[in-house]
This record gives sequence, structure tokens and C-alpha cells, in this order.
Amino acid sequence: MVELQDETKRVLLVEDEPDISMLYKEVLEDAGYTVVTALDGDTGLDLILEDSWDLLLLDIMLPGRDGVQILKKMQEEKVGEGKPVILLTNLGSENIINTCFSYGADGYLIKSEITSDKIVSEVQAFLEE
Repeated sequence: MVELQDETKRVLLVEDEPDISMLYKEVLEDAGYTVVTALDGDTGLDLILEDSWDLLLLDIMLPGRDGVQILKKMQEEKVGEGKPVILLTNLGSENIINTCFSYGADGYLIKSEITSDKIVSEVQAFLEE
């Protein structure tokens, strides 16, 4: 059982696969987080620019703007500075991941390897730093 804090942390999840998005949302909400979702890059960027989130889970491959373009825009607009950004990917491309880190990503998770417990523990770890 996760002990809830006085102020619920807000996770913004930008993931285009509805089943994965729904699963992550459910698991994180069960752990006590507020989760807002977007199923494409353009909607995700709009929500990111509102800057009312504590942690961003960002898929790299998205319709509309992809994760790399979103990170670049965040850096240009100076949005989300100091807030953790965790990439969600099935890509094994070191170049793309390194590019994302250069634009401010803090970590990444391989979607095919993520379990419910792992997503919760990773989010908790990044929010406690």
C-alpha cells in the first residue's frame, strides 16, 4: 500500500496506444497519483505547456509531434525545468535516446519490459529525487 502525500502528485502521460495508456493510468491512480493522458503529440504538447504536472511520461513515437520534437519545444519554451521526464519506448536506438537526453529527458523505460510495479516504482523514485 502506497502512503498518500498531502498533495497528490500529477503525472502527465503522453502515450498513443490506448490500452497501454489506460493500464498505466489505472496503475498510477491506484498508487495515489493524479494522471492526465494524451494520445498524440500535439495534445500532449498543449498539456505540457500548461505546466500543471509534476512528472512527464513521454512516448517517443507519437502521431503528430513525436517525443523528440516535444522535448525540443519544451527546452525552447523553458517548460518543465526541474521536473522529471521519463521516456517510454520500444526503440533500441541509442542515437534517439541520447538526443532525448540532450533535450532534457531524465530516464527511459522500455515498454515491453515494464510491469505494473516497475512503472509505479520508477515514478516514485523520480518524484522523490
